[in-house]
Amino acid sequence: MAKSAPRFVCQSCGAAFPKWAGRCEACDAWNSIVEEHAEVRPGPAGKASGRPLGFVPLAGSAEPPPRTPTGIAELDRVLGGGLVPASAVLVGGDPGIGKSTLLLQAAAKLAATGRPVLYVTGEESIEQIRLRARRLGVANAPISLASAVNLRDIAASLEREPASLVVIDSIQTMWFDQIDSAPGTVSQVRAASFELIRLAKTRGFALVLVGHVTKDGAIAGPRVLEHMVDAVLYFEGERGHQFRILRAVKNRYGATDEIGVFEMTEQGLAEVPNPSALFLAERRGNIAGSAVFAGLEGSRPVLVEVQALLAPNPPGSAPRRSVIGWDGGRLAMLLAVLETRSGLRLSGSDVYLNVAGGLRITEPAADLAVAAALVSASTDQPTSAGMVYFGEVGLSGEIRQVAQADARLKEAAKLGFDGACLPRRVARGGRALAAPDGLGLHEIGHLSDLVARFGKSGP
Repeated sequence: MAKSAPRFVCQSCGAAFPKWAGRCEACDAWNSIVEEHAEVRPGPAGKASGRPLGFVPLAGSAEPPPRTPTGIAELDRVLGGGLVPASAVLVGGDPGIGKSTLLLQAAAKLAATGRPVLYVTGEESIEQIRLRARRLGVANAPISLASAVNLRDIAASLEREPASLVVIDSIQTMWFDQIDSAPGTVSQVRAASFELIRLAKTRGFALVLVGHVTKDGAIAGPRVLEHMVDAVLYFEGERGHQFRILRAVKNRYGATDEIGVFEMTEQGLAEVPNPSALFLAERRGNIAGSAVFAGLEGSRPVLVEVQALLAPNPPGSAPRRSVIGWDGGRLAMLLAVLETRSGLRLSGSDVYLNVAGGLRITEPAADLAVAAALVSASTDQPTSAGMVYFGEVGLSGEIRQVAQADARLKEAAKLGFDGACLPRRVARGGRALAAPDGLGLHEIGHLSDLVARFGKSGP
């Protein structure tokens, strides 16, 4: 065996470099590059020493993977129907957001069906896990607990113990004694993840890894970790809100961009089967600067309240733009379009925008709802309490079509709304958009039409 060849790896993104540098060229992080030693094993020259692969044709039967329901419908929705045997799932989120709480509840429900469940914690003691289980009302669940960080001991136990589900909390605490570095470093996280995923594939159990996040919200450790697992779930939410959003950003066995909604209670995380009604429970319809957006999260329509507030800007200071739950760059674009194409004077005001309930909106269909809230705040005229808005706004002020308008309208009608402001319909393939019973459609083609509705006698 040849001498170890040094290389340098960024702890933030996992990029490798031939020499040390103060700043990572891949992610621009400073002082994040550390030296690693990899053993170089020379192979026979001039010929391949591996075993030939058995290639098969692309055409053939492909059955969907079997699913194991966790007993929590919102979690199963995000996973695509349940846990897949021999799969690896990475769950990330801010500290204290409820990752361990959710997984302990899911493990207890799965263990109650008679399936063996192993829970390995590297951050807490057994007593702390039992105290949490007692608070959640699952103290008598048949879960096997272990507190360990040595990967060699954990791997030996998983080879011996039968399991249907294995939870590792967290992957950043695992330590492999063959690597000369501290737990949580790039090499340790990569080696520990590879070994645990290998065991899951060979032993056939579902593996759930809890991952720490950085201050920017990304999973800590090497970026390759997200490529190694089969699904990546992010647990989102604000400390001041009781709602928690579980969002899938990668799923090899199901749809991405699916969300599950939970409410944090004294007994743990409770499912929210109808998040629209909960997000709008405290809405007051007679306040200027408020509009209801008919959004779509994955396959689920969700209605949320968009709130806007305009305040006088002190002379001599730059106008302030504060955004919670939406893209700040898109707000700046929308303000420019409203001022340039619709004649509203907003550049001299401080603008505050908030998506009520702690949900973060990413789809462009929210443009029209945000514009309605801004126009309402600017004219001091409240929007109609029974109206929902959705549509994308272009730079020329035109209102563009968005996907799955039918599902948005059905959700609005189900919650008792009587009107929807949406883009002007264009015939596509001879199929017309049918409005649900009791829901009137108000079509507009340009932002000036929206401003005119407020300028006449209110929307």
